[in-house]
Amino acid sequence: MAQYGFGSGNLWGSPTTDAYGTALATSTPILFGVLQEASIEVSFDLKELYGQNQFPVAVGRGKGKISGKAKFAQMNGLLINSLFFGQTLTTGILSDVYDTTGAVIPSTPFTITPTIPGSGTFAVDLGVRDANGIPMRRVVSGPTTGQYSLAAGAYTFATADATKVVYISYQYTATSTVAQKSSVINLPMGYAPTFRCDFYSPFNGKSLTITLPACISSKMMFATKLDDFVVPEFDFSGFADAAGNIITYALSE
Repeated sequence: MAQYGFGSGNLWGSPTTDAYGTALATSTPILFGVLQEASIEVSFDLKELYGQNQFPVAVGRGKGKISGKAKFAQMNGLLINSLFFGQTLTTGILSDVYDTTGAVIPSTPFTITPTIPGSGTFAVDLGVRDANGIPMRRVVSGPTTGQYSLAAGAYTFATADATKVVYISYQYTATSTVAQKSSVINLPMGYAPTFRCDFYSPFNGKSLTITLPACISSKMMFATKLDDFVVPEFDFSGFADAAGNIITYALSE
């Protein structure tokens, strides 16, 4: 029975060094969850030797390249940090509130203090919109109609705007043992984490297995659509490990 392939298969990345080139004592393999598609391409430059005739008399293989691409739907902070940035990952919530409910500006003192989710801490103002969706202007103090000021997470509005509905958006932080976040710093060129890549595609009792012992990522892309899921795209390249190994592959036939 012939061997065929079907479906997106499975893809794992196992970090081997962080962005500073420090080898990891313990590597945590990470599955690219809800994999939509994956590709691994091996290509070479070809050098042709020509004489006086139209076609080459000899062809030699030059530089080789291994490139890969994955599109996956299940996002995870450990994957993004370990395989792409390789810097410091911490637990905690960093999130935005996009207000679609609105709040009424009260009479004296004409101030609204948003209730932060999860008993969190106000971090950054993301603006205020009026009932017509028009942005209100932020001022240092003494707001007039259509303006607001901000101090310690409290929004103050003009006396004349009392009883009007406003929509307040902001960023906040909160503690969590599940959520993850990282602040990426500007490192010198050449600094990047490395990882091992394992691809497995089973079908009808047979399988294709490909291992790249040393990889580095070149692109991470997030794109949104009006009525579709976010499917990040992850590009990477393979290279020789310390032992000179490039790729290991196995098929059932």
